[in-house]
Amino acid sequence: MTDLMVIVLAAGEGTRMKSSHPKVLHKVAGRPIVGHVLQAARDAGAKTLAMVTGPGHQSVRDAMAKIAPETRFFEQLERRGTAHAASMARDAFSAATGYVAIVYGDHPLLSGADFRRVTERLDAGLDAAILGFEPRDPTGYGRFITDGDKLLAIREHKDATEAEREIGLCNACILAFRAEVFKDLIDKVGTNNAQGEYYLTDLVELANAAGHTVGYAVAPEDNVMGVNDRSQLARAEATFQALRREDFMKAGVTLHDPQSVYFSYDTEIAQDVEIEPNVVFGPGVKIESGAVIHAFSHIEGAHIASGVSVGPFARLRPGTDLAENAKVGNFVEVKNAKVGQGAKISHLSYIGDAEIGGGSNIGAGTITCNYDGYNKAMTIIGENAFIGSNSALVAPVEIGDGAYVASGSVITEPVATDALGIGRARQINKPGYGKALNDRFKALKNKT
Repeated sequence: MTDLMVIVLAAGEGTRMKSSHPKVLHKVAGRPIVGHVLQAARDAGAKTLAMVTGPGHQSVRDAMAKIAPETRFFEQLERRGTAHAASMARDAFSAATGYVAIVYGDHPLLSGADFRRVTERLDAGLDAAILGFEPRDPTGYGRFITDGDKLLAIREHKDATEAEREIGLCNACILAFRAEVFKDLIDKVGTNNAQGEYYLTDLVELANAAGHTVGYAVAPEDNVMGVNDRSQLARAEATFQALRREDFMKAGVTLHDPQSVYFSYDTEIAQDVEIEPNVVFGPGVKIESGAVIHAFSHIEGAHIASGVSVGPFARLRPGTDLAENAKVGNFVEVKNAKVGQGAKISHLSYIGDAEIGGGSNIGAGTITCNYDGYNKAMTIIGENAFIGSNSALVAPVEIGDGAYVASGSVITEPVATDALGIGRARQINKPGYGKALNDRFKALKNKT
């Protein structure tokens, strides 16, 4: 396989987004737009990744370094066009020996297959191949000027004649070249156009003039959807979600109301999982076969094993690990906790920074008091323990196998195996005192 280098252009401010954040950091399915582009390049087998950002875009570089740490970053200090931006990565592409592909960083639905559409044309002998598409409305897009399978030029909309604007085949977002062709031509791009900028698309005419063979490949419109404003961001999100819903249902996942379920870019769900309406998955969720996710649950950074029941109205936060046949019920929040096989947290509880053994039962209203204002501490509950309702377990604390905690207890010390822990004041009854309180409170109210 020929080495592929990809240069991602991500220097735009995205002023149409009306945001204080760079456009490419806005998220689709929980991942920054440009992160999707980087991943698509990696999926296509890119050996070298370079990204050109704008001045002051350290946040972009920091975020992308986490997604693809091998990426080299370059900065375009002056906004002089896309060819000028690509040339900023000279230190990276000067050593390229295979293919160089340049891609715009605001296309979140790109896949590795879209890169391969053009690199396969290079494999077939072309010197350059550009990805195109046929939009429902071509206004604003560069038009492909073709002669059969040959691409003669890309005419930007502002520079196109009326006849050229009638062309329906348009420039998408990936331009691929043999490395030696790209390196020879990139510095020959001029500014003879309506914008007075260095257009990357002018490389097509330059390549033809130099006797190189230039062709194109066509991608579906949804794949090459660009994002320039909040409306387009919403459409990209909707398109991503629609595709993922279909993928999961075809793979054997039951979605009771597909339109109300939202997935992250990395959600993993096995067959025979059942998902009720209004469920949202954040990043880092893996669900094993036979689990049921009930309505109005929010799940992020969690592993859910076979036979688990979650919700309704449950929240699973990062670090949650639910073993086989465990239950997390309504209005339960779990964070950074391992819940053992068959254990139950049925309702109205908060379990954070904890380990719960298999078969244990956590009563309604139980909380682990895991934070002292400065530090987090662990609560460890053994197997087949029973925690009575409305208990507060003050970490660090350990409850042994088979132990009981009496309802309403505040537990600050270990409870041994098979022991009963009681942490509450003794009940005192005062005959007639309830009526006296009632009379006093009623009199106070009548005064006001």
